[in-house]
Amino acid sequence: MSSTTTARGLRVSELASAVGVAPDTIRYYERAGLLPAPDRTPSGYRAYGSGAVDRLRFIQGAQRLGLRLRDIADLLAIRDTGVCPCEPAEQLLGRRLTELDAELARLATLRQEMAAMLASLTADQCPPPSPGTWCPDPEGR
Repeated sequence: MSSTTTARGLRVSELASAVGVAPDTIRYYERAGLLPAPDRTPSGYRAYGSGAVDRLRFIQGAQRLGLRLRDIADLLAIRDTGVCPCEPAEQLLGRRLTELDAELARLATLRQEMAAMLASLTADQCPPPSPGTWCPDPEGR
């Protein structure tokens, strides 16, 4: 970041480029309350301070962990008061881990079902399928 950029603040496109998101994402986060409204230049451009980069990196890290934007907003609101958000983060991550375990179990079951279906397909002598099915009726109906 150049000293000129630091003095005038980051424009939306510069901030977006710095953290690897689209400029529309920055605007959305502002509308959603994840980013505080920045100062404006005399010509009306947004001028984000250097703290916006750190805030966006926090948001990205929380998203990678699967936290929802409303949960991230809650953590940011706590963080903005100067209080450590560790306890609420622990609760959110614990809940997310439980959800992830349930999803992994569901996917493991789906995988078993798909593997069983694949194993039951006979490629050797497979006649044309009946309308609306993958495979012909094994009993010839």
